[in-house]
Amino acid sequence: MSKTAEFDLEQFFLALSDKTRLRIINLIGEDELCVCFFVEVLDELQPKISRHLGVLRETGLVSARKDGKWMHYRVETPQHPHAAKVLADVRAWLKDDQEMQRDRARLVKVCCGSCLPPALNGAPLPASILAER
Repeated sequence: MSKTAEFDLEQFFLALSDKTRLRIINLIGEDELCVCFFVEVLDELQPKISRHLGVLRETGLVSARKDGKWMHYRVETPQHPHAAKVLADVRAWLKDDQEMQRDRARLVKVCCGSCLPPALNGAPLPASILAER
């Protein structure tokens, strides 16, 4: 059976139906982002963020990589062509949303501020933020 035949349409849309998960997808953007930034920018507790990241991972919308004590997440394009298009459209829509823009601005402010919050000391900065410096 092909990957597209195995695709779980309901799980895909359930994963996209939560505002926190949409905010996470938006914050990742085209980068790879450490989980500690989600906690800081979204002002949510780490267990809640981890639960939402787990849903996104189970659905295949994000992948994770561990580097020392840091967990990095990146958005993955679904192999199913319709799901890939829906995700691309959702991500474009998120870029135009004012709340999502505020989240991205807060991420830049947190990353580029003169002093990182204590929870982020030593955390690797997103590549796009580093490129802007």
